[in-house]
Amino acid sequence: MSGLNLHAIKSIYLFELNRFRRTLLTGLMVPVITTSLYFVVFGGAIGSRMTQIDGIPYAAFIVPGMIMLAMFTESIFNASFGIYMPKFTGTIYELLSAPVSAVETVIAYVGAAATKSLIVGFIIFATAHLFVDVQVAHPLAMVAFMMLIAISFCLFGFILGVWAQSFEQLQVIPLLVIMPMTFLGGAFYSIHMLAEPWRTITLFNPIVYLISGFRWTFFGRGDVGIEFSLLFIAGMLTICLGIIGWMFRTGYRLKK
Repeated sequence: MSGLNLHAIKSIYLFELNRFRRTLLTGLMVPVITTSLYFVVFGGAIGSRMTQIDGIPYAAFIVPGMIMLAMFTESIFNASFGIYMPKFTGTIYELLSAPVSAVETVIAYVGAAATKSLIVGFIIFATAHLFVDVQVAHPLAMVAFMMLIAISFCLFGFILGVWAQSFEQLQVIPLLVIMPMTFLGGAFYSIHMLAEPWRTITLFNPIVYLISGFRWTFFGRGDVGIEFSLLFIAGMLTICLGIIGWMFRTGYRLKK
């Protein structure tokens, strides 16, 4: 850590968090309102007909899925927007010419985005307790899993922000890919409820492994083994770090 420019990391990190602070009310109210609506629609309407899944009350069962859905989108949006704006305004050249390494840049931007994502995740977790009693079987594992998810998807969002050349492109992946995959990845149901061949097809959805692993931290069981979830996260982290390293080495869409 002594070789890192901690002052630069802190400056970028606090700058990004300050942008979040300026929209703090909206940033906090949206997950609270969204979570409440999910409980009204899914917990109330569907939960009244499907009271339990694998012995877990349905209202409690959907909590991990709601947290993951929010954290996926928040992580990608925050990280992608954070690095895209310097490109859009032209200040990216000041960053690239400053005595700040690629590692320090990624730590600052991804760290700030992950912090905001974790705040939203814990707000949803707290809001859920207003509607249902949620017991967490492995609280430390839950926090660790949330941190890994936030960092992984913020790295992915960072890649998206570098790749994107318009605000429309920033929204394509989160809205048209990640969100549908999350809804189809067992966020609000167990994949064991599906008939074949859909159950097998669903296993090719990588989001299944993330939601299942996070649900394991709550209830001690998931749709797939926790080892597969951890393996997928490790693979995602490795791939994202490799791509970001390549982007900085080649200047891909960082230097025009």
